[in-house]
Amino acid sequence: MTPLLLIFGFPPHIAIGTDLMYAGIAKSTGVVMHAKRGHVNWRIVFAMAAGSLPASFITVWALSQFEKPDHYQEILTSTLGVMLVLTAIVILFRTRLTKALNFSISEDKSTRIIFVCGFVLGTLVTLTSVGAGALGTAIMMILFPVMRAKNIVGTDLAHAVPLTLVAGIGHLFLGNVDYTLLAALLIGSIPTIYVGTRIASHVPNHVLQPVLATALLSFGVKYLFF
Repeated sequence: MTPLLLIFGFPPHIAIGTDLMYAGIAKSTGVVMHAKRGHVNWRIVFAMAAGSLPASFITVWALSQFEKPDHYQEILTSTLGVMLVLTAIVILFRTRLTKALNFSISEDKSTRIIFVCGFVLGTLVTLTSVGAGALGTAIMMILFPVMRAKNIVGTDLAHAVPLTLVAGIGHLFLGNVDYTLLAALLIGSIPTIYVGTRIASHVPNHVLQPVLATALLSFGVKYLFF
């Protein structure tokens, strides 16, 4: 969403702040559905959120120290480029990465690692609005290889929603949320989420993933080097 908003001429801080609020609101119903079906591992959610939410607060505070959004635009676009490239790589090579980094760790150690991962993810998501889904999922697939796919999706979503909402509210206080744009995105997405889901269910994964990854990679290279 953020790269598309940038293409339409919205400034980076507005695109990122509005997208964070949009993601937090739009995905919230999905958390309720997954939680009702028992797909959420709350221990992992709380461990990751313990790192990501404070990191988001700190990042928003750091941005508030600049006099104007123009003064941190380059930081946002450069970090956005890195995150888009990383996300594309994760989508393309997720299975290989999981197999290559497959290891077994104790519950206590996994909690500490997921906390650190959450802190890094919280900072990057707040700066770019990218990665809460793909990178969060990849982290859990690597750390918890025996976890079922539906539980990974539910757990990642349960963490992504509060993170994007906290980061979005932080950007709101910075003046980085366009309310008209936010309303338009929400109104437009409600019917098309259903349509998109139905279409996606008929398109093979090996077709969807390269298309999505190529688009993200292209945007990432653009904001990194141009």
